Amino acid sequence: MDATAEDPAPALVGRAGDVALLTSLLDRAADHGAALVLTGGPGVGKSALLDVGVRAAGAAGTRVLSTAGVAAEAEVAHAGLSRLLQPVMGAWDTLAALHRDALATALGHRAGPTPDRLVVSTAVLALLREVAAGGPVLLVADDLRDLDRATADVLGFVGRRLPGSRIGLLAAARSGDDGFRPLAGLPEHEVRPLGDRAAEQLVTGRYPTMAPRVRRRVVAVSQGNPLALLELPAALTGPQRVAHQALPPVLPLSSSLRSRFADRVGDLPPGTRRLLLLAALDGTGDLGVLGAASPGEDWLDVLAPAERARLLSVDAGTRRVSLRHPLVGSAAVALATAGERRRAHVTLAAVLADQPERRAWHLAEAAVGSDGHAADLLDAAGERALRRGDVTAAVPALLRAADLGRRGPDRARRLGRAAYVGAAVAGDLRSVPPLLLQARRADPDGGGSLPAAMAAAHSRWAGEGDVDGAVTGLARAIEAALRGPVGTGDLDEALHDLLVVCSSAGRPGPERVLRATAARVGHRVGPAVAVALSTLGDPAHVTAADLRQLDRLVAGVDAEVDPARIVRTGLAALSVDRLDGCRGALWRVVWDGREGGAVGCATQALVLLASDAWTAGRWEEARRTAEEAVELAGARGHRLLALSGTGCLALLSAAEGDGASARALAGEVAAWAGPRGVRALEHVASRARALAALADGDVEEAHRQAAATVPPGTGAASAPVTPEVVLDLVEAAVRTGRRPEAEAHVAAVRALPAVRLRPRLALLAAGAAALTAPDGGATACFEEALAVPGAARSPFEHARVQLAHGEHLRRVRATGAARLHLAAALETFTRLGARPWAARAGHELRAAGMSRSVGAPAVPADLTPQEHEISQLAASGLTNKQIGAQLYLSPRTVSAHLYRVFPKLGISSRAALRDALARAPLPG
Repeated sequence: MDATAEDPAPALVGRAGDVALLTSLLDRAADHGAALVLTGGPGVGKSALLDVGVRAAGAAGTRVLSTAGVAAEAEVAHAGLSRLLQPVMGAWDTLAALHRDALATALGHRAGPTPDRLVVSTAVLALLREVAAGGPVLLVADDLRDLDRATADVLGFVGRRLPGSRIGLLAAARSGDDGFRPLAGLPEHEVRPLGDRAAEQLVTGRYPTMAPRVRRRVVAVSQGNPLALLELPAALTGPQRVAHQALPPVLPLSSSLRSRFADRVGDLPPGTRRLLLLAALDGTGDLGVLGAASPGEDWLDVLAPAERARLLSVDAGTRRVSLRHPLVGSAAVALATAGERRRAHVTLAAVLADQPERRAWHLAEAAVGSDGHAADLLDAAGERALRRGDVTAAVPALLRAADLGRRGPDRARRLGRAAYVGAAVAGDLRSVPPLLLQARRADPDGGGSLPAAMAAAHSRWAGEGDVDGAVTGLARAIEAALRGPVGTGDLDEALHDLLVVCSSAGRPGPERVLRATAARVGHRVGPAVAVALSTLGDPAHVTAADLRQLDRLVAGVDAEVDPARIVRTGLAALSVDRLDGCRGALWRVVWDGREGGAVGCATQALVLLASDAWTAGRWEEARRTAEEAVELAGARGHRLLALSGTGCLALLSAAEGDGASARALAGEVAAWAGPRGVRALEHVASRARALAALADGDVEEAHRQAAATVPPGTGAASAPVTPEVVLDLVEAAVRTGRRPEAEAHVAAVRALPAVRLRPRLALLAAGAAALTAPDGGATACFEEALAVPGAARSPFEHARVQLAHGEHLRRVRATGAARLHLAAALETFTRLGARPWAARAGHELRAAGMSRSVGAPAVPADLTPQEHEISQLAASGLTNKQIGAQLYLSPRTVSAHLYRVFPKLGISSRAALRDALARAPLPG
């Protein structure tokens, strides 16, 4: 079938395979006849697919005859057949008299005895063949469940005799319905529920402003049923759809859904409906709950009518009851009176006295008007849910608690808390303004709660980039909170938020506000935030005690369940190059966010993981993770987080030699961050531009961009998120003749206390120092840099220092040692995909007399090029001192390399080196 401008396939979400099947059927039917019966549950989309077939057939020139079951005519014989054949009554004259008379009598056009069913069916087949002589015909029958039996018998007769006729039959039947039996034996296709991705797409397309957590609830309850996906939101109120009000435990049905799902529930005996209502409101499927709620009653027998109606199933072995579809439960709730629902909730609350969270919800649903006790219980339940990382349960509990509390400070605080959790943890910035407006109306004279101020600040910072407004709002709110009773948890969260905002500012003004506020909080600061103030707040001056405390937090992060706490630990760890111990916990946060949990925390975790992967040389992982962060943050209006991911992509593009992309991405970041004073992001953009310029050989531009991140003479201290900028800056300064400036930068960095504690910063500081040192002292600085324990965990920077060392050694004519370092650098750059640096290392290798221009020299698979060179010299009988003199290394460095080589080769002495090297496998 040719595609046309009217091709209906794009209109159906997630149905490409079903539409392709219909297309194939229509092609076969137009050539030599074919039939297909679509089956599936109510609302799954059978009628929509029939419409697709009708439009496609019409567009292809096929004549379409259609009918559908009507409940009011289900007992009227041939009522559906009359509708089907009405358009071709004019062709009756071509039929034999027997067939013409039988049709006229069967369809009520003339009086007479009931004609034989076989004669009527044969007459219909003859009529359709006559019509099909002028072109293909498609018969369409929807709702076989309500189609009269006589018509269904005729369709079954015709459908089994279509080959060679150019007639197609397309019908739709509800799975398990008797109306399908006359068509038994015809080809079937079950229309399956939509997958989660298609379901999300369908709901988002119809309700684009729906809050993410509400959309997830609709998708979960609908279980891929398209009608439910479109109609359940219609039954919600406007505030419920955008998460400004809590959703009910069981979602209500629209009138359309009620007609599809409620009919069989309404036919049940009252006792059965009561137990079905209890099962729906309980939602756990625990038979023990139903038994406890029905003392003295043979409740399994009472449930039997619902089992026979295929509304639920009971497994006595596992003691579980399962509704066939969640909408069966919604139907049971919709058909119950308000009094019946309230009594059911009261009953369940009494049964669940030992489960405080579930009991709180049932008491809340049983409440009429305000109920302070139920509100307090739900408030506590929401906080417990939050501590275990269940944001999807926490926010609805807080909102419902606010509704039950009605007015006053408690309601305002709960609304503010829900707004903050929704924004910072769930990633829903859109809910913040209306919830805060409700909070102000609830307590107009209260001055606002600390959680409300945190929500407002997060919205300003993450969405609008209003750093100064967020800093001012948080500082004032913390100061106000300190004048009254405030929990340590709220203070910790607020102070940490202030720390993150000030760190993103990267300016002295917000920094002073942070320090003053932290001093006012004093001893009430929790240990995790105290560590973050030293690490994230000032990573260049971190102390050994700070790092020991951070290491204790990192050691326990795998046992942490609160996604916000995991992310806070990750932020502190990343700032001092210790994120590796948090990776597992951060990926848990990401996986939870992908499943619709703490999406806001998941986005932050993705940014952290992308930054860590970039530094650790896992560049493909960094790119994938950063792209996911950009997509996730952008979809929820988190511009700052989205641009953080964009900054990582800019750095990757610059290092890989794609200068055009690097500059475009960096320009996007700087255009947003610059006017808003988000200096941390500006620094990332400038560093990406500096790297791109270095890759292009434009050292003047590289110096201009690198100097924009660090004012002359201050080193890396003013740019804590990118301490590696010192190497870029010093290299550019030296190559542009600004040696005194470069020396000043080196002196400033070398004076930082953190240089002795952070391997990465030690590598960069010593490498930068080597670039400014005279030839006689450069070698010692390079050796110092490359001997830093753990320095190779930053492979790009490590290879850049190796490259610079090799260049220096070639200049002083130590070509043998130069080749060693240049080959190692080339191998790393090639593996990473850092093409400009690999080309530079290859050029230097050729200048040093090495003909091999790509990849490192062939060495045993487990050894680095430097380890291999040292091993060969040791195997030849040279001492460590002699090896060091030849390779411009200290004897201690040579010894350290051999210490690592022996276990790699499976030996324990120098005497075994020669044989071990001979038998060691080469790579590839």
